[in-house]
Amino acid sequence: MTPLKRITIRDVSERAGVSTAAVSYVLNGREGKVSQETASKVRRAASELNYIPDFSARSLAGTRSKLIGVVIPQTEDQKQLLLQNPFYSELVCGIEARLRQSGYHMILSGVDKGEGYLDTSMQRNLDGAIIMGIYQESFYDDLKRVKVPIVLIDSYVNDSYFQTVSIDDEAGGYMATKLLIDNGHTNIALVTGLIRKDGVVEKRFLGYKRALKEAGLFYNSDYVFEHSVSYEYGQEAAAALAAGHPEITAVFATSDLVALGVLRGLSDAGKRVPEDVSVVGFDDIPVARMCNPPLTTVRQNIVARGAMAADRLLKAIEEGEDSVADDPSVARLELAIRQTVQRLMPN
Repeated sequence: MTPLKRITIRDVSERAGVSTAAVSYVLNGREGKVSQETASKVRRAASELNYIPDFSARSLAGTRSKLIGVVIPQTEDQKQLLLQNPFYSELVCGIEARLRQSGYHMILSGVDKGEGYLDTSMQRNLDGAIIMGIYQESFYDDLKRVKVPIVLIDSYVNDSYFQTVSIDDEAGGYMATKLLIDNGHTNIALVTGLIRKDGVVEKRFLGYKRALKEAGLFYNSDYVFEHSVSYEYGQEAAAALAAGHPEITAVFATSDLVALGVLRGLSDAGKRVPEDVSVVGFDDIPVARMCNPPLTTVRQNIVARGAMAADRLLKAIEEGEDSVADDPSVARLELAIRQTVQRLMPN
């Protein structure tokens, strides 16, 4: 594993062959105090070493900041995922509680599409980071340059540099769809966020398709409603399927937030759940038990997953340069049977 060594001003000065004071002048925008040649050497050395200014650097080498970055990448055009989706709130609760128990503090941030995390993390002098969601390959390349332990949640990136905590999303999608099939449903819609290669949503989509194939049912792409992981889109998709596909008798929504929107959209369209349309969600966020009717869903222990991610990160920090990425941690899934699925009686 790449050594977890931060690049310092001293490293830059040694590479450039100039004093640390000269490096400090250049990197802090006071180039008038050094020659143009020296400034060029410093900038070139800083670039070659991937040096990032550390605005909270400690005076004692090796001192830990006790700060952990927790990042929610904004992989869709939903700018307030933490506030809009209770899944993230539950996950963050699990992370924060475990970090606090170990004497660490959490810095929570979102990263918009196309924005890097490198500058942010190093300027904060973080001891490690937990990254949720998926990103383009260059984002992960940037993360490796940070040279601090990193745990990925809900990412299928195949890179031994990172620790990972996940669930079997494909199995969860299969589990939800098979429940509907076992209750006599054959025309089953999928309401989901954008299906990206190697993302969580794609895995749940593949589980949906596997259950259909196993049951000898035809996969109809017209039954896949794909846009965003939001309550509003759940409403919109429910309205569309109620108006355009009266033959659909069941819906698998790839998150509870979407499923709640589906329940509302079906109600607005005059459809009863589960008498007319059965619905299964995914996650088991707290409100799934509180809605009317209570939502049948695929349950994962979200808070426990957050704590698991924190544990793996803390272990990597303690091991320091000897840290080696463990095998991925895969959390358990189960069905939470409530009141939104009804057996379809043959005509």
